[in-house]
Amino acid sequence: MDIQTHKDNGILTINFNRPEKKNAITAAMYQSMADALRDGETDVSVRAILLTGKPEIFTAGNDLEDFMKNARSLASPDVLPPVYQFMQALSTSSKPVIAAVSGAAVGIGTTLLMHCDLIYLADNAKLSMPFTQLGLCPEFASSMVFQQIVGYQRAAEKLMLGEPFSAQEAYEMGFVNKVLPLDELLPYAQQVAAKLVALPAASIRVTKRLMKAAQPEAVKVKMMEENQHFSAMLNAPEAKEAFTAFFQKRKPDFSQFN
Repeated sequence: MDIQTHKDNGILTINFNRPEKKNAITAAMYQSMADALRDGETDVSVRAILLTGKPEIFTAGNDLEDFMKNARSLASPDVLPPVYQFMQALSTSSKPVIAAVSGAAVGIGTTLLMHCDLIYLADNAKLSMPFTQLGLCPEFASSMVFQQIVGYQRAAEKLMLGEPFSAQEAYEMGFVNKVLPLDELLPYAQQVAAKLVALPAASIRVTKRLMKAAQPEAVKVKMMEENQHFSAMLNAPEAKEAFTAFFQKRKPDFSQFN
């Protein structure tokens, strides 16, 4: 299974499990995660959610071949693609969501962290949002949420340049809670999840709802706005050049575009 899920002692764990493809995410994987989150939302035995990957990699982001096959559905107002189902379920979850990240977290691998409550990184983690490098724009309200977390200048640097940044830099800018040695990451995140499970579930839910009270509608609106731009840019010459260059394993040339 490319996505592994299991429930144990009040914790729903969702694990990227496609290491042979660097945990690149397909539409089917998004659907599995969306279904797991929705199930966890309604299951009273689930009191915390843990997202994780493999020691060597969290996720390389979208599987580009699968992504391009399904790109047309991103622009359709009548279809809610699996990636949107997943991000909607994640951003609206009433239960605490913990992310334990090691290795690379590319593109949506970093974007999704903005909608988690607690983020723990291994010291080998490397985050990046290379959307501009692909002729695209930020996704899933990251243009709003990321700067709310780290400030405008830091967000502008990471979103405009799209260059990777280290676990330590992510911690120093206030994006994540803690950086740990790789072998301590998962046990620590599981320990935190167990602490949340032991606390009154209603208190945790209300605390989260109060903290995010001003966000849900704004996030929804920003997601829609970004999606309109993202979908249009997918069909623009810059993105076509970027994806062609990727598959041809060469550096893209954007000098021909204004």
